[in-house]
Amino acid sequence: MRAMVLHPDSARAAGPAERDSGARLEEAVGLALAIGLDVVHREIVNLPRPRPGTLLGKGVVERLAGFVAGQEIGVVVMDAPLSPVQQRNLERAWDCKVIDRTGLILEIFGERARTREGQLQVELAALTYQRSRLVRSWTHLERQRGGFGFLGGPGESQLEIDRRIITDRIARLKSDLEQVKRTRELHRAARRRVPYPVVALVGYTNAGKSTLFNRLTRAAVMAEDMLFATLDPTMRRIALPSGLEIILSDTVGFISALPTDLVAAFRATLEEVTEADVILHVRDISHPDSEAQCADVEAVLGDLGIVGDPGRPIVEALNKIDLLDRDSREVLITRSARDENRVPCSAITGEGLPQLLDLLDRRLTVGHRTVELEVDLTDGAGIAWLYHHGQVLERHDDEHVAHLQVSLDPAELARFHRRRPLQDG
Repeated sequence: MRAMVLHPDSARAAGPAERDSGARLEEAVGLALAIGLDVVHREIVNLPRPRPGTLLGKGVVERLAGFVAGQEIGVVVMDAPLSPVQQRNLERAWDCKVIDRTGLILEIFGERARTREGQLQVELAALTYQRSRLVRSWTHLERQRGGFGFLGGPGESQLEIDRRIITDRIARLKSDLEQVKRTRELHRAARRRVPYPVVALVGYTNAGKSTLFNRLTRAAVMAEDMLFATLDPTMRRIALPSGLEIILSDTVGFISALPTDLVAAFRATLEEVTEADVILHVRDISHPDSEAQCADVEAVLGDLGIVGDPGRPIVEALNKIDLLDRDSREVLITRSARDENRVPCSAITGEGLPQLLDLLDRRLTVGHRTVELEVDLTDGAGIAWLYHHGQVLERHDDEHVAHLQVSLDPAELARFHRRRPLQDG
């Protein structure tokens, strides 16, 4: 479908990490491309004063009406929130579909969601969005493609949604999500009993999280150069250089100005991040707005109570250094050498990944003590206790004794010392 993407540029106070309008427009174009739209025109529209009825000024609306007709544009993407009245008036003026930023993100999420939880979360967010604008139809049972019908559906003869039906469906979805959250909590409790430390990959969308995840785990998670390529959290177990086994979790990417309803609907997914032992912030260091993207991610992590928590360290993977020129690479590497929590790397070439794994190793084993233990083979409970509370790095058995090299937290080492005489080699 031929599309036009507009970014309304209103006067605002720009912060130190504020993106410029050009970068915001390009991000909106990326969102449109991610849903398969053919973007034939992109434009920054000056917006000195938003109009209640159409958001844009009368002259701009009239000028673009001729352009839409002449270029046979089927959908206009407005990179801003639109009220139901504004959306309806613009559709009448341009005689085509109009979707705002929220509708576009929901459409993308509707296509990307694969797990039961992801589908429930997206449908809940979409219905909450739909409920405020009954000029649309809920058509997900009538379509074969993904998404949520904001770009079309079964034709122009869409029926108005009954508010009561939507409200009832939202209530059922919330109930289903609560059950899914309880199931996820059971899974988390099972992991805590193993226990494997959890490292959660977070970052701005398209920063390369899934590519890094695939490289480290040799998995086949979808990793494409598009926004929101990953929606559902994926977990794999990997071993760090010390032998410590961890669970690596890939999550949906963050994005600026994420709709409030969508943030609330995805709270259960974000709980995986709050449960992690270490947060691995993957950054696209080659992007011109890398600092602004970093600020967006940190703002979300701050809302989750993660930033500033000494018990949950955050380390940064400065990804895509293969896209930097030689001088920029050298400056980045020099600066990063002064910060032990940052590692320049490339998920594509593998450069810097050994150093990144070493950093994760250090953060997860800080304060641990490696001890040599001899445990009688008849003491199955004691051997199981060591596997449960520590990391068994080496083991060899003779006829009667298990010889173990174990990394233990000092508190756990003291507990083991109280349980039986400690033989320390």
